[in-house]
Amino acid sequence: MKTLTDEQRKDIVLYRIQNAQRTLAEVETLREFGFYNTAVNRMYYACFYAACAILIANGIETKSHEGVRLKLGQYFVLRGKLTPRQGRFYSKLFSKRSTGDYEDFINHTQETVDELLPDARLFVQTVQAMVDEWLAGQSD
Repeated sequence: MKTLTDEQRKDIVLYRIQNAQRTLAEVETLREFGFYNTAVNRMYYACFYAACAILIANGIETKSHEGVRLKLGQYFVLRGKLTPRQGRFYSKLFSKRSTGDYEDFINHTQETVDELLPDARLFVQTVQAMVDEWLAGQSD
């Protein structure tokens, strides 16, 4: 990643966290119409965008989805900024999205979506609060 100015970093972080919120909002409609694999995909991407936002805010570079997962654990779960449960949830969602997108005959269910959605909301809300705190520090 090229070196970002403070303003560029702020713009990217805001874009990513807003994209996380918008993407999470898509899940209810997908669930309602029975598009469960796509709903799981969108939950994952909402959390991925949120994770990217907080990593970028902290100047942590990644090059892949696996890198985001690993750095999130290293810098936020192990340091107590996210709970171990949130770290496990992100890994679980990463796995479910991958199987739903790439494996044959994997069809997620409404039950799966209903099980994952509260944790996806909590994950995005938690990261949103971390981003808000970071943004408040930027205006000092």
